[in-house]
This record gives sequence, structure tokens and C-alpha cells, in this order.
Amino acid sequence: MMAALPILLAHTNMTWFLLPLAAGISLVYSASRYEQPERILRRSGRLFAQILLFMGVILALLALLSFRL
Repeated sequence: MMAALPILLAHTNMTWFLLPLAAGISLVYSASRYEQPERILRRSGRLFAQILLFMGVILALLALLSFRL
């Protein structure tokens, strides 16, 4: 069972790691700026959405620039 784990991880698309990375960054950044848990969660949710939107725009721009290469 443990031998199959590296094979499974080798076939995992690396873009899926961006979701927990963006969530962690937004939570740590928001927690360092605010003290109330409700405000931390609200601001980190908004920052998480902004990070994903920014990465989506960059992905679309790179896909457009690399079209028919």
C-alpha cells in the first residue's frame, strides 16, 4: 500500500497544490493582521478568492499567449 503512494503522487497534477497553498497564505496573512476570528475568516475568504482569480487570469493569459505554439 505504501509503495503505491509515490506512484499516485507522481501522477497528481501540480495545480491542485495551489488550492491549499492559497488557503494557507490567506489564513496566515489575515491572522497576522486581525484578531477577531470572524474577521480573520471573512478577510481570508476574500483574499483566497482574489488569489485564485489572479492565478486564473494569469493562467488564461499564458494559455492565450501559448496558443498554436
